[in-house]
Amino acid sequence: MKIQKQQLEDLNKKGLENHTSHFDFLAQSLSKSGVKVDSVIGKLADFQVAIPSWALGAGGTRFGRFSFSGEPASLDQKIEDIGLIHSLTQTAGAVSLHIPWDVPNDYNAIKELAANHKIKFDAVNSNTFQDQKNQKESYKYGSLSNTSAAVREQAIAHNKEVVEIGNKLGSKALTVWLADGSSFPGQNNFQTALTHTQNSLISIYEDMPADWKLYIEYKPYEPNFYSTVIQDWGTSLMLANGCGDRAYTLVDLGHHLPNTNIEQIVSVLMLKGKLGGFHFNDSKYGDDDLTVGSIKPYALFLIFNELVYGMQNNTQNPELGWMIDASHNVKDPLEDLIQSLEAIQEAYAKALLIDQQALKTAQEAHDVTACQELLQHAYRTDVRPLIREARLRHGGALHPIDAYRALDVRKNLIKERGNKTVATGL
Repeated sequence: MKIQKQQLEDLNKKGLENHTSHFDFLAQSLSKSGVKVDSVIGKLADFQVAIPSWALGAGGTRFGRFSFSGEPASLDQKIEDIGLIHSLTQTAGAVSLHIPWDVPNDYNAIKELAANHKIKFDAVNSNTFQDQKNQKESYKYGSLSNTSAAVREQAIAHNKEVVEIGNKLGSKALTVWLADGSSFPGQNNFQTALTHTQNSLISIYEDMPADWKLYIEYKPYEPNFYSTVIQDWGTSLMLANGCGDRAYTLVDLGHHLPNTNIEQIVSVLMLKGKLGGFHFNDSKYGDDDLTVGSIKPYALFLIFNELVYGMQNNTQNPELGWMIDASHNVKDPLEDLIQSLEAIQEAYAKALLIDQQALKTAQEAHDVTACQELLQHAYRTDVRPLIREARLRHGGALHPIDAYRALDVRKNLIKERGNKTVATGL
């Protein structure tokens, strides 16, 4: 299924008058406050978030997986699904492949299909947290950190293969997330595990093309609950520094202990020029992988405040790679992704409205009340008309979820693919 431009234009006509009224009112109000509205809309339109190839099907838990009808059964169908999301939102202009779940059979064909949907290939992701069919060595006790040299070499070789696959598609970054760790005290020697990991990452890094980046992800727990080898941003940063200038830390919103000040982490990493990638999701208890903005929208806004400041002031930090890393069993995965994209755009738009100069003046004067007022004034602004205008100007849907349902996208996908297709991935 492919959404036609005329279909969206017809749907948009129904809500255009109401949107124009809301947008004009907001634009005039913001302009009087000194906000360059067209500049904000332009930044919203340019902000593209990668969709991970595994997220187009229903997600799973450690206890089970409940498939959703009409799931994409091949990489081609996954690209087509991202194309549907991008048609509606104009914000999902990239895909992040997870290997070996989604290895292209025909590289030229898959690149042509992606280009047809205006989708680029973002960072590629390796998988050494699962054993694959016919795999010689097991990752049961770790991969890049394993005490066995044979296991480490196998994991290193896999990452190098992932880079080769990504290079053929035009990707420019590799994301490494390790499940390596221990479940019981005494199981691992912490220093040995970290040393093996550093040496393994260096081997991968040195084999990468000169224009590639290495993103090193971290996570405090799960699937190992006593220790993980890369448990926090400091360890990730240390490993990145040990690899070289093109190695960076990747921040995943769910990969923190409760009440961690993620915005401070983001700020420090950008100051040091070491924030490379960012994974969006939301959580109530831990790494819940819930729809972005569904639980802690204000926290997301505060994080975006630091991201916006960093993008404007930290030229030493590279252009960031953005990806949604969320999934859930009980929602249509495409609707879930559309909701996440909307929440990301809302947080970004609100952060763009903050008067950074006024905030700096208040900070220097130690006017704590004024600082809070400036942030909350931006947060309380209904920025949805700006987001809708950005979509409208670029051929998207004024109301993506409404359009998705009005066009019977899921019913059409089921008609094309059947009820029993299951997407590869988690």
